[in-house]
Amino acid sequence: MIGWLDCGSGASGDMLLGVLLDAGVPADVITAAATAVAPEPVRVETERVARAGLAATRAHVVVAESTTRRTWPDVQALLERADLDAAVRRRAVRTFERLAQAEAHVHDAGVDDVHFHEVGALDAIVDIVGVCAGLEHLGLDALTASAVALGSGRVLTAHGSLTVPPPAVVTLLQGAPTYGGPVEMELCTPTGAALLAEWVTAWGPQPPMVGGNVGVGAGGRDPAGHANVVRLILGQPTDSSSSLAPDGPLLLESNVDDLDPRLWPPVLAALLAAGASDAWLTPILMKKGRPAHTLSVLVDIAHADAVRAVVFRETSTIGLREQLVAKRALERRDATVQVDGMSVRVKLAVHNGRVVNAQPEYDDVAAVSAVTGDSVKSVLAHAVAQARALW
Repeated sequence: MIGWLDCGSGASGDMLLGVLLDAGVPADVITAAATAVAPEPVRVETERVARAGLAATRAHVVVAESTTRRTWPDVQALLERADLDAAVRRRAVRTFERLAQAEAHVHDAGVDDVHFHEVGALDAIVDIVGVCAGLEHLGLDALTASAVALGSGRVLTAHGSLTVPPPAVVTLLQGAPTYGGPVEMELCTPTGAALLAEWVTAWGPQPPMVGGNVGVGAGGRDPAGHANVVRLILGQPTDSSSSLAPDGPLLLESNVDDLDPRLWPPVLAALLAAGASDAWLTPILMKKGRPAHTLSVLVDIAHADAVRAVVFRETSTIGLREQLVAKRALERRDATVQVDGMSVRVKLAVHNGRVVNAQPEYDDVAAVSAVTGDSVKSVLAHAVAQARALW
């Protein structure tokens, strides 16, 4: 099972608790984790609310009033002593460690010297442990999240009034897609940012999935005209052999009509060297009868930046079209045949456990031809005949 979080209203610990409960996580899973870690009596209560007309679950962590200020070692000791599932403890510790490191960076202090103030309060500890317990209960294979709305304006913190987003949130969400607004209030809290940073495995639109349970978790405020909620959509991923996975592959294309044709072979070679899985040219006719080529490059997202750099450096194009594409690939195996006592590698394609294609490596065929003096087509015919036995 996979999940997608809609963070168009940011995220906070209580919103994420609410969305998990609304999506079907049993309340006793979260309550048991909260009780295990809290040094004082706590309970998690829920209520049904409306946010801009949208029904949602609001989670409340009820704790006794306290002025206790805890450092990162204090919180870590609480987590280590608690009777928690090992995976929940590990995730909760990592989440608080992220918070500690962000606060230390912001205040130029040692990690062990950071006082958590609001995020070290008992209700925030329960938020983090409860969310970790709920997500572990779901056992998701992947959790994707949309770009995170941060809000705008100012927020009152233990350090005084700060502009939104607070510095800790900015630090925690480095590398994640975020944006300001859409309302003038704090939408993403440090606790919510730390939980997103720990749990989200990919950022972007909802991945291809067969939808199941949907949860809607409400924030405490209800601004006019804006649904202050987090949504969680759970479901099964579609067939991975034909789905458009968020990590690729990408098809990059550009029409080029002003490049010396003699430059194309080294361009294609450079693209393959940069990580492209394939690159090719298609002759086209553009407006006013101008001959041109469409450059097409297939590349995994992990290598996309390097490939883009080659295109812009080595060609005259000033833009690229990009789209995710589906790819259905057969299993590939390697084998070797002998031609005139020399080895020739053969690429095998397998479908449903059966070899359906066997293709000799051309470079090996040419090397045999150079040594034996036989024509390339003759060596290739012998290699193909030998490869037939592998079908």
